[in-house]
Parts: sequence; C-alpha cells; structure tokens
Amino acid sequence: MAQTESVTDYLVTGMTCGHCVASVIEEVSLVPGVSAVTVDLVVGADSTVHVTSAVEPARSDIRAAIDEAGYELQGAGAQGSAA
Repeated sequence: MAQTESVTDYLVTGMTCGHCVASVIEEVSLVPGVSAVTVDLVVGADSTVHVTSAVEPARSDIRAAIDEAGYELQGAGAQGSAA
C-alpha cells in the first residue's frame, strides 16, 4: 500500500521577497520527513508555508527551521488533503 503525503500550512511573518522564500524553503526542507516546501508570499502580511510530508513534523522543528531562516512562525492551519 502506498503511503500518502499530506500538506500542513504554517503562517510566517517577515518575508518580503524571493530571497526570503528561498531561505525558508531551504531551512524547512532540512526538517526530517519533509518531502516538499512551497511558499505563498504575501508582502506586508503573513505568508503561507506549505509543508508536504508523510507524517506531520513536530511544530517545534518547523519553528526552529523558520527561526534559523530569520523569520517568525505565527500559527499552523489544519492539514490539507493528501497529495
């Protein structure tokens, strides 16, 4: 049986450009279990970071990765649909 992946959304403040997005993607991609990361950049507001994984990573691991990139985790949404 194939393992399905899910997407969890996180709100992040402070991102203003493509370099910001690249930094967050790079750091969050290093979290164990994460298979993909995309970002919906919203300049001047919270941006949404979409994290795809088979098992939702610990929120503390995501927070540490986002902190390492230089931004602030605001909250987490419900898991999205299977990918």
